[in-house]
Amino acid sequence: MSSASDPHSAILLVHCRDQRGLIAAVTEFLSRHGGNILDLDQHVDAVRGVFFMRVEWDLERFALARDAIGPAFAKEIADPFDMHWRLHFSDERPRMAIFCSRLSHCLFDLLARCQSAEWQVDVPLIISNHDELRPVAESFRIPFEHIPVSAETKFEAEARQLDLLRQHDIDFVVLARYMQILSADFISHYPERVINIHHSFLPAFAGARPYHAAHDRGVKVIGATSHYVTAELDAGPIIEQDVARVTHKDSVQDLVRQGRDLETVVLSRAVWKHLQRKVLCYDNRTVVFG
Repeated sequence: MSSASDPHSAILLVHCRDQRGLIAAVTEFLSRHGGNILDLDQHVDAVRGVFFMRVEWDLERFALARDAIGPAFAKEIADPFDMHWRLHFSDERPRMAIFCSRLSHCLFDLLARCQSAEWQVDVPLIISNHDELRPVAESFRIPFEHIPVSAETKFEAEARQLDLLRQHDIDFVVLARYMQILSADFISHYPERVINIHHSFLPAFAGARPYHAAHDRGVKVIGATSHYVTAELDAGPIIEQDVARVTHKDSVQDLVRQGRDLETVVLSRAVWKHLQRKVLCYDNRTVVFG
Protein backbone atom coordinates (compact mmCIF):
# COMPACT_ATOMS: atom_id res chain seq x y z
CA MET A 1 0.00 0.00 0.00
CA SER A 2 1.31 3.46 -0.86
CA SER A 3 2.20 5.98 1.81
CA ALA A 4 3.39 9.56 1.89
CA SER A 5 6.99 8.34 2.23
CA ASP A 6 6.90 6.37 -1.05
CA PRO A 7 9.02 7.76 -3.89
CA HIS A 8 6.18 8.00 -6.39
CA SER A 9 3.93 10.80 -5.24
CA ALA A 10 3.22 14.34 -6.39
CA ILE A 11 2.96 17.39 -4.16
CA LEU A 12 0.95 20.47 -5.00
CA LEU A 13 1.24 23.77 -3.12
CA VAL A 14 -1.42 26.37 -3.87
CA HIS A 15 -2.66 29.70 -2.61
CA CYS A 16 -5.30 32.09 -3.87
CA ARG A 17 -8.15 34.33 -2.79
CA ASP A 18 -10.41 32.39 -0.43
CA GLN A 19 -13.64 31.34 -2.15
CA ARG A 20 -16.17 28.55 -2.08
CA GLY A 21 -15.40 25.18 -3.63
CA LEU A 22 -11.58 25.26 -3.64
CA ILE A 23 -10.95 22.00 -1.78
CA ALA A 24 -13.71 20.24 -3.70
CA ALA A 25 -12.29 21.42 -7.04
CA VAL A 26 -8.75 20.21 -6.30
CA THR A 27 -9.78 16.85 -4.82
CA GLU A 28 -12.28 16.23 -7.64
CA PHE A 29 -9.52 16.91 -10.18
CA LEU A 30 -7.28 14.33 -8.50
CA SER A 31 -10.08 11.79 -8.17
CA ARG A 32 -11.18 12.23 -11.78
CA HIS A 33 -7.67 11.34 -12.95
CA GLY A 34 -7.30 8.35 -10.63
CA GLY A 35 -5.28 9.97 -7.85
CA ASN A 36 -5.23 8.54 -4.32
CA ILE A 37 -4.67 11.37 -1.81
CA LEU A 38 -1.98 10.59 0.76
CA ASP A 39 -1.97 13.86 2.68
CA LEU A 40 -3.98 17.08 2.58
CA ASP A 41 -3.54 20.18 4.73
CA GLN A 42 -5.18 23.55 4.25
CA HIS A 43 -5.38 26.90 6.00
CA VAL A 44 -7.38 30.08 5.51
CA ASP A 45 -5.96 33.43 6.58
CA ALA A 46 -9.26 35.04 7.52
CA VAL A 47 -7.71 38.50 7.93
CA ARG A 48 -6.17 38.57 4.45
CA GLY A 49 -8.81 36.33 2.87
CA VAL A 50 -6.24 33.93 1.43
CA PHE A 51 -6.53 30.16 1.05
CA PHE A 52 -3.47 27.87 1.33
CA MET A 53 -3.23 24.16 0.64
CA ARG A 54 -0.71 21.36 0.35
CA VAL A 55 -1.89 18.07 -1.14
CA GLU A 56 0.13 14.94 -1.89
CA TRP A 57 -1.14 12.00 -3.91
CA ASP A 58 0.03 8.61 -5.14
CA LEU A 59 1.11 8.49 -8.78
CA GLU A 60 0.96 4.72 -9.20
CA ARG A 61 -2.45 4.69 -10.89
CA PHE A 62 -2.68 8.38 -11.77
CA ALA A 63 -3.92 8.75 -15.33
CA LEU A 64 -1.87 11.82 -16.25
CA ALA A 65 1.81 11.62 -17.13
CA ARG A 66 4.10 13.80 -15.04
CA ASP A 67 4.64 16.39 -17.73
CA ALA A 68 0.88 16.60 -18.32
CA ILE A 69 -0.16 17.22 -14.71
CA GLY A 70 0.82 20.89 -14.57
CA PRO A 71 -0.84 21.97 -17.83
CA ALA A 72 -4.02 20.03 -16.98
CA PHE A 73 -4.20 21.47 -13.47
CA ALA A 74 -3.62 24.99 -14.76
CA LYS A 75 -6.32 24.71 -17.40
CA GLU A 76 -8.95 22.91 -15.30
CA ILE A 77 -8.41 24.39 -11.82
CA ALA A 78 -5.69 26.99 -11.32
CA ASP A 79 -6.64 29.43 -14.06
CA PRO A 80 -10.39 29.48 -13.28
CA PHE A 81 -9.69 30.07 -9.58
CA ASP A 82 -6.73 32.43 -10.21
CA MET A 83 -4.42 30.20 -8.15
CA HIS A 84 -0.70 30.49 -7.58
CA TRP A 85 0.68 26.95 -7.56
CA ARG A 86 3.81 24.82 -7.56
CA LEU A 87 4.08 21.14 -8.42
CA HIS A 88 6.80 18.83 -7.05
CA PHE A 89 7.52 15.11 -7.10
CA SER A 90 8.68 13.19 -4.06
CA ASP A 91 11.42 11.32 -5.91
CA GLU A 92 13.09 14.56 -6.99
CA ARG A 93 16.54 14.83 -5.42
CA PRO A 94 17.34 18.53 -4.87
CA ARG A 95 20.87 19.87 -5.11
CA MET A 96 21.90 21.98 -2.12
CA ALA A 97 24.92 24.27 -1.85
CA ILE A 98 26.21 25.20 1.60
CA PHE A 99 27.84 28.55 2.38
CA CYS A 100 29.90 28.79 5.56
CA SER A 101 32.60 30.91 7.20
CA ARG A 102 34.59 29.76 10.24
CA LEU A 103 32.02 28.14 12.57
CA SER A 104 31.58 24.44 11.86
CA HIS A 105 28.67 23.21 14.02
CA CYS A 106 25.88 23.76 11.48
CA LEU A 107 28.03 22.54 8.59
CA PHE A 108 28.89 19.27 10.33
CA ASP A 109 25.24 18.64 11.18
CA LEU A 110 23.99 19.26 7.64
CA LEU A 111 26.63 17.04 6.10
CA ALA A 112 26.04 14.24 8.61
CA ARG A 113 22.32 14.19 7.82
CA CYS A 114 23.08 13.99 4.12
CA GLN A 115 25.76 11.30 4.49
CA SER A 116 23.52 9.14 6.68
CA ALA A 117 20.77 9.30 4.01
CA GLU A 118 18.40 10.91 6.51
CA TRP A 119 17.85 13.51 3.78
CA GLN A 120 17.42 12.73 0.09
CA VAL A 121 19.52 15.63 -1.15
CA ASP A 122 22.84 16.08 -2.93
CA VAL A 123 25.53 18.52 -1.79
CA PRO A 124 27.84 19.05 -4.76
CA LEU A 125 29.44 22.24 -3.46
CA ILE A 126 30.53 24.09 -0.33
CA ILE A 127 31.51 27.76 -0.61
CA SER A 128 33.28 29.76 2.09
CA ASN A 129 34.81 33.20 2.47
CA HIS A 130 37.51 31.60 4.67
CA ASP A 131 39.62 28.50 4.18
CA GLU A 132 39.46 27.02 7.70
CA LEU A 133 36.64 24.56 7.01
CA ARG A 134 38.18 23.02 3.90
CA PRO A 135 39.20 19.88 5.88
CA VAL A 136 35.54 19.34 6.84
CA ALA A 137 34.50 19.40 3.19
CA GLU A 138 37.37 17.11 2.24
CA SER A 139 36.43 14.60 4.96
CA PHE A 140 32.98 14.35 3.35
CA ARG A 141 34.53 14.35 -0.16
CA ILE A 142 32.67 17.47 -1.26
CA PRO A 143 34.29 20.16 -3.44
CA PHE A 144 35.20 23.27 -1.44
CA GLU A 145 35.53 26.70 -3.01
CA HIS A 146 37.30 29.45 -1.08
CA ILE A 147 36.05 32.83 -2.30
CA PRO A 148 37.25 35.74 -0.12
CA VAL A 149 34.82 38.63 0.19
CA SER A 150 35.59 42.26 0.96
CA ALA A 151 33.80 45.51 0.32
CA GLU A 152 35.99 46.03 -2.73
CA THR A 153 35.56 42.52 -4.16
CA LYS A 154 31.95 41.74 -3.20
CA PHE A 155 30.56 42.14 -6.73
CA GLU A 156 33.21 39.89 -8.27
CA ALA A 157 32.91 37.36 -5.43
CA GLU A 158 29.16 37.02 -5.82
CA ALA A 159 29.49 36.72 -9.59
CA ARG A 160 31.91 33.84 -9.05
CA GLN A 161 29.54 32.25 -6.52
CA LEU A 162 26.58 32.48 -8.88
CA ASP A 163 28.64 31.02 -11.70
CA LEU A 164 29.53 28.03 -9.51
CA LEU A 165 25.89 27.55 -8.48
CA ARG A 166 24.90 27.48 -12.16
CA GLN A 167 27.70 25.07 -13.05
CA HIS A 168 26.57 22.66 -10.32
CA ASP A 169 22.87 23.07 -11.13
CA ILE A 170 22.06 24.12 -7.56
CA ASP A 171 18.39 24.19 -6.50
CA PHE A 172 18.78 26.00 -3.18
CA VAL A 173 21.40 27.43 -0.83
CA VAL A 174 21.83 27.01 2.92
CA LEU A 175 23.83 29.58 4.89
CA ALA A 176 25.47 27.58 7.68
CA ARG A 177 26.64 30.57 9.72
CA TYR A 178 27.95 32.33 6.63
CA MET A 179 29.05 35.68 7.99
CA GLN A 180 28.44 37.79 4.91
CA ILE A 181 25.40 39.78 3.76
CA LEU A 182 24.15 38.68 0.35
CA SER A 183 23.24 41.40 -2.13
CA ALA A 184 19.73 41.88 -3.48
CA ASP A 185 21.02 40.85 -6.90
CA PHE A 186 22.31 37.52 -5.58
CA ILE A 187 19.03 36.81 -3.78
CA SER A 188 17.04 37.61 -6.91
CA HIS A 189 18.55 34.52 -8.55
CA TYR A 190 17.25 32.28 -5.73
CA PRO A 191 14.02 33.76 -4.34
CA GLU A 192 12.69 31.73 -1.40
CA ARG A 193 15.60 29.35 -1.99
CA VAL A 194 18.28 30.74 0.36
CA ILE A 195 17.88 29.53 3.94
CA ASN A 196 19.69 31.28 6.78
CA ILE A 197 20.16 30.54 10.47
CA HIS A 198 20.15 33.52 12.81
CA HIS A 199 21.71 33.44 16.25
CA SER A 200 18.70 34.74 18.16
CA PHE A 201 14.95 34.64 18.47
CA LEU A 202 14.35 37.40 15.95
CA PRO A 203 14.25 40.27 16.36
CA ALA A 204 16.71 40.62 19.23
CA PHE A 205 20.39 41.10 20.04
CA ALA A 206 21.67 41.59 16.53
CA GLY A 207 25.38 41.98 15.95
CA ALA A 208 28.60 40.02 16.24
CA ARG A 209 28.39 39.22 20.00
CA PRO A 210 24.72 38.32 20.56
CA TYR A 211 25.28 35.97 23.50
CA HIS A 212 27.36 38.56 25.34
CA ALA A 213 24.59 41.13 24.84
CA ALA A 214 21.99 38.61 25.99
CA HIS A 215 24.05 37.76 29.05
CA ASP A 216 24.49 41.42 29.93
CA ARG A 217 20.70 41.85 29.84
CA GLY A 218 20.10 38.81 32.05
CA VAL A 219 17.83 37.07 29.56
CA LYS A 220 15.79 34.06 30.60
CA VAL A 221 15.56 32.50 27.14
CA ILE A 222 17.86 32.36 24.16
CA GLY A 223 16.78 31.29 20.72
CA ALA A 224 17.54 30.69 17.07
CA THR A 225 15.61 31.56 13.93
CA SER A 226 15.80 30.09 10.44
CA HIS A 227 14.34 32.09 7.59
CA TYR A 228 14.44 32.63 3.86
CA VAL A 229 16.81 35.42 2.91
CA THR A 230 15.43 38.60 1.37
CA ALA A 231 16.98 41.92 0.42
CA GLU A 232 16.02 43.30 3.84
CA LEU A 233 18.58 42.02 6.34
CA ASP A 234 17.27 39.30 8.71
CA ALA A 235 13.68 40.17 7.84
CA GLY A 236 12.78 37.31 5.50
CA PRO A 237 9.90 34.83 6.00
CA ILE A 238 10.53 32.73 9.10
CA ILE A 239 10.52 28.94 8.66
CA GLU A 240 11.48 27.66 12.12
CA GLN A 241 12.33 28.97 15.60
CA ASP A 242 13.12 27.52 19.01
CA VAL A 243 14.24 28.68 22.44
CA ALA A 244 16.05 27.35 25.50
CA ARG A 245 15.63 28.60 29.04
CA VAL A 246 18.68 30.03 30.80
CA THR A 247 19.29 31.44 34.28
CA HIS A 248 21.60 33.82 36.10
CA LYS A 249 23.91 30.84 36.74
CA ASP A 250 24.71 30.46 33.03
CA SER A 251 27.94 31.99 31.79
CA VAL A 252 28.52 33.48 28.36
CA GLN A 253 30.15 30.17 27.40
CA ASP A 254 27.02 28.31 28.54
CA LEU A 255 24.88 30.56 26.36
CA VAL A 256 27.17 30.05 23.37
CA ARG A 257 27.06 26.27 23.79
CA GLN A 258 23.28 26.14 24.14
CA GLY A 259 22.83 28.67 21.37
CA ARG A 260 24.89 26.63 18.93
CA ASP A 261 22.82 23.56 19.77
CA LEU A 262 19.68 25.54 18.97
CA GLU A 263 21.15 26.89 15.73
CA THR A 264 21.99 23.38 14.57
CA VAL A 265 18.56 21.93 15.32
CA VAL A 266 16.53 24.89 14.04
CA LEU A 267 18.45 25.05 10.77
CA SER A 268 18.07 21.31 10.20
CA ARG A 269 14.32 21.52 10.84
CA ALA A 270 14.00 24.37 8.36
CA VAL A 271 15.95 22.54 5.67
CA TRP A 272 13.89 19.38 6.26
CA LYS A 273 10.62 21.29 5.84
CA HIS A 274 11.93 22.89 2.67
CA LEU A 275 12.94 19.48 1.31
CA GLN A 276 9.51 18.08 2.15
CA ARG A 277 7.83 20.94 0.25
CA LYS A 278 5.95 21.98 3.36
CA VAL A 279 6.67 25.71 3.28
CA LEU A 280 4.55 28.22 1.40
CA CYS A 281 5.54 31.90 1.40
CA TYR A 282 3.06 34.74 1.19
CA ASP A 283 3.42 38.44 2.03
CA ASN A 284 6.80 37.87 3.77
CA ARG A 285 5.26 35.22 6.01
CA THR A 286 5.22 31.45 5.80
CA VAL A 287 2.57 28.80 6.09
CA VAL A 288 4.42 25.70 7.33
CA PHE A 289 2.29 22.60 6.88
CA GLY A 290 2.53 19.76 9.38
